[in-house]
Amino acid sequence: MIAYAIRRIALIIPTLFAIMVVNFVIIQAAPGGPVEQMISKLKGSDVSATERVSGGTGEFKTEAAGGDTRYRGARGLDPALIKELEKQYGFDKPPLERFLLMMRNYITFDFGTSFFRDRRVVDLIKEKLPVSISIGLWTTLITYLVSIPLGIKKAVRDGSRFDVWTSGVIIVGYAVPSFLFAVLLIVLFAGGSYLSIFPLRGLVSDNWTSLSWPMRIADYFWHIALPITALVISGFATLTMLTKNCFLEEINKQYVLTARSKGLTERRVLYGHVFRNAMLLVVAGFPAALIGILFTGSLLIEVIFSLDGLGLLGFEAAINRDYPIMFATLYVFTLIGLLLKLVSDLTYMLIDPRIDFAARRV
Repeated sequence: MIAYAIRRIALIIPTLFAIMVVNFVIIQAAPGGPVEQMISKLKGSDVSATERVSGGTGEFKTEAAGGDTRYRGARGLDPALIKELEKQYGFDKPPLERFLLMMRNYITFDFGTSFFRDRRVVDLIKEKLPVSISIGLWTTLITYLVSIPLGIKKAVRDGSRFDVWTSGVIIVGYAVPSFLFAVLLIVLFAGGSYLSIFPLRGLVSDNWTSLSWPMRIADYFWHIALPITALVISGFATLTMLTKNCFLEEINKQYVLTARSKGLTERRVLYGHVFRNAMLLVVAGFPAALIGILFTGSLLIEVIFSLDGLGLLGFEAAINRDYPIMFATLYVFTLIGLLLKLVSDLTYMLIDPRIDFAARRV
């Protein structure tokens, strides 16, 4: 297992590098780069997101009366100012040199300074990451605690009335996106049209630091109740059905019939024999579920409930073309995802020692 883990860790480096290369090329080709954004602010005009990019550097060429101008809206500005803006944002260097310099700094987690927030990116990530992790971990934990027992019960009572009506609930949860549930919860319980029980903003109250520890914990759960509920409702459907199908497949195998014929209780058969085999696929889906909740599923939830997390930070950076934040969040997301995938594979052996990692070829 150690040799397998070392090989997988070694593969993280080229995988991460390849992902960064692809995204660097795509982002460089996107219209409305940071220089264009700053020119727009200086001129007091809006940035067009549909202008044609020239040279893959975020630079724009447009026709204007009397000649060409390098950046849209730059006509009338001092060329020395444009050069200074290019130097400030690093566009005075070729794309390849910028990318290699960025990756060299990223090895030591030096993400530079935000273009428009004037703060170190690593400080922003440290500030926002606990919010996203808090939402992701609680959502994943509650989803698994609900889905696995529910899936097992549906498998045991397959075809019963309980199985039918819970499947209906699961279909609704799967079909309706989490942000619609969030809006519904706000309307019902956060002062929308009916009750005003839960807060609508932030992860904690403004006076959180002055509260006692029991009150701090209560205040924290009071704030995350609605966001977590919205994510759990829309996230437990797939896992529940996966658990049910895995258990149904195992329950009908010969070793289960043998265990029952020996007089073992149904609980012992399910959790002592079936559980270990059936949970392999469920464990395999854990990294994807956690990454999806952390970095995609919670984005709109962060916006709706004004939770200042990493997803919202990356979204705002993409809108403002804040490249240091964009690439830093992508780097962190990818690295966490690759490490979680490795942890998932290693967890296989804890569930089923028959798996031999030393014999696997990566």
